[in-house]
Amino acid sequence: MALRRPALVLLLPLLGCRLLAVELTSSNTKPVVQEFQSVELSCIIKSTVTADPRIEWKKIRNGETSYVFFDNKMQGDFATRAEILSRTSLVIKNTTRMDTATYRCEVAAPSDTKTIDEINIQLTVQVKPVTPRCVVPKAVPVGKTASLHCHENEGYPKSTYSWYRNSEPLSPDTKTNTKFQNSTYSLNPTTGTLVFHAVHKGDTGRYSCIATNDAGFAKCEEQEMEVYDLNIGGIIGGVLVVIAVLVLITLGICCAYRRGYFANSKESGESYKTPAKPDGVNYIRTDDEGDFRHKSSFVI
Repeated sequence: MALRRPALVLLLPLLGCRLLAVELTSSNTKPVVQEFQSVELSCIIKSTVTADPRIEWKKIRNGETSYVFFDNKMQGDFATRAEILSRTSLVIKNTTRMDTATYRCEVAAPSDTKTIDEINIQLTVQVKPVTPRCVVPKAVPVGKTASLHCHENEGYPKSTYSWYRNSEPLSPDTKTNTKFQNSTYSLNPTTGTLVFHAVHKGDTGRYSCIATNDAGFAKCEEQEMEVYDLNIGGIIGGVLVVIAVLVLITLGICCAYRRGYFANSKESGESYKTPAKPDGVNYIRTDDEGDFRHKSSFVI
């Protein structure tokens, strides 16, 4: 026992320093709340000897730091929707997606040997998805590729997507559902893209998409996609009809050329020549007449 007493004596100053140091703790350092709800950011003074420590809250978002609570007053837009609870904790009302950030609780206790302590609280505000925008082709020929798209960009965390045909969910793996074993499609839940690599008649139906995250889900309206057969015989017949019409037109033009329907005919007036002046006639222009008149002369 005598040997243990010196060690205990040496530890007493260290224990005293710890008891005189301000120390913070929290009941939840990573709270999660849905948009427009209230949340408490817990900051608890575990130990201090200072009667009236100074409390400050700061918000750190995208590398920028701003005051939330400073000089015993709420700052900025928090002045109307936040308050201090139990001397140090922060309550934010009507949270928005812009409140997602790191919040730092800082306590200054001048009477303690360790005068300052801080703790970080990571707040996540979840946002429900909005109605996704769905793009579904109306008609696709058998054997061709069809791409369906579904996307929304308001939800937080980011949404994942699932597709439905006639209210039946399309599995990312076609082998897990016997109803879709004959379908050749690939589904990306992250991007919301559904691609049929070679559609068949069984892929005809009403398609819809649901965007989902931790805050909720949203669904777009059903859209019809029809898969139709290509009428090969009709296409070939149409091409032959067009070729026949072009041949008939060509023959008609050739016959018209041979019969002279396109020959240039000269009008009689174009071949008219001015008559030569007869001997013994002189043409004189007068101011009154404004034109030529002739005067006969006789040669004896």
